[in-house]
Amino acid sequence: MANAGTASAEGQPKLGRHNNRWAQLAIGIVCMGLVANLQYAWTLFVVPMDAKHHWGQAAIQTAFTIFIVTETWLVPLEGWLVDKFGPRPVVIGGSICAAIGWIIDANATSLIHLYIAAVIAGIGAGCVYGTCVGTALKWFPDKRGLAAGLTAAGFGAGAAVTVIPISNMIQTSGYEHTFVFFGIFQGVCILLLGLMLVRPRPPLHAVPAKRVVASKIDYTTGQMVRSPLFWVLYMMFVFVAAGGVIATAQLGPIAKEYGFAKMPVSLLGVTLPLLTMALSIDNLCNGFTRPLCGWISDKIGRENTMFFIFIGEGLALLGLMEFGHNPYLFMFFAAVTFLCWGEIFSIFPATCADTFGSKYAAANAGTLYTAKGTASMLVPLASVLSAIGSWDAVFITTATISIAAGLCAKFILAPMRKRWIDNTVAESSRLNSSATFQAGWTEAPRNSSAQ
Repeated sequence: MANAGTASAEGQPKLGRHNNRWAQLAIGIVCMGLVANLQYAWTLFVVPMDAKHHWGQAAIQTAFTIFIVTETWLVPLEGWLVDKFGPRPVVIGGSICAAIGWIIDANATSLIHLYIAAVIAGIGAGCVYGTCVGTALKWFPDKRGLAAGLTAAGFGAGAAVTVIPISNMIQTSGYEHTFVFFGIFQGVCILLLGLMLVRPRPPLHAVPAKRVVASKIDYTTGQMVRSPLFWVLYMMFVFVAAGGVIATAQLGPIAKEYGFAKMPVSLLGVTLPLLTMALSIDNLCNGFTRPLCGWISDKIGRENTMFFIFIGEGLALLGLMEFGHNPYLFMFFAAVTFLCWGEIFSIFPATCADTFGSKYAAANAGTLYTAKGTASMLVPLASVLSAIGSWDAVFITTATISIAAGLCAKFILAPMRKRWIDNTVAESSRLNSSATFQAGWTEAPRNSSAQ
């Protein structure tokens, strides 16, 4: 009888050029970059749409809110589809939705059309995002932090490449033509890439790093959400994301109130308005930190990385409060804030897969990802706090919850996860022993009959 290792090796399909795990990771990163336009390029279309239809920018931006909510809150369902049917059909469906959404935007004659397009585009973005992150976690049990970080970084990098061409096309050909052209272009590209995706089958030698605590049992999403450990992770995700999302949404109003939003600033021979320069640097930091901190967490452990990074975000927010009236220190502490919150999109999915297993990683990580939507609901709180007090109240609140998340990672999450993993190891050993005993019991009568 072949042993388990031999059987698994024989069960592994022969990998072609495009379906080894690094090629699959690269395909996922490119897909993420293509679908990112649905979120990051939207702001370029708002003013020309309002100029033509006079719907009001607030009403047009409601479509963006609908898109974010749809993209975020449907990821668990899309992750379940990936776990059940594989990545290919889900990404292909997402590519079609991504194209249709922007084509409807181009031809929208009412806000209802715009909102319907936002739902369709949100479904498309969620399909691609949830699939690419979930499959990266499955392909790389030994490098989950790095793989999730590179994939998440692709979501921002793609927009950096296409924002200028989209802006130029809007100026020369109109926003309608731009919607149609890029909608079809990104939809077709994602579809073709989706055809090359295969079910994740990590190599036999790919095991979690020594510093990474990993489960021996695969838990379904239903089992996961019944665990207090999941809700500790969820709360921490909300706390850290809230600080980052509020900083993203309110950086412009804060710079304007401080009086230097349009002040020209020179850096490395480039002169831009301060707010534009700050946002450019912040986006680079936000993308760079995802693979960097993911890789670090693979080396020193998830909770150790969270402890330092989350407290770093809190201190950066306090730095903005204390020193932000200096334009250069404003840019510095804003950049550190983005450096310390963007990594949640690599560390939390990796921690989720480490804790609850790889088999249902797409659905489980997607469920945890809804914390981003929950955090976005706290953004109006910043406006309320600034109205009744000052921006200091905003900084103190967000810094406090971020530091609390860092302390929680080290002193609450770490021991909870250790006990959880120890229990899974014991349970896995018990199940294996039981299976071995039953196999031996079944074999014994056969041997007696043969004699």
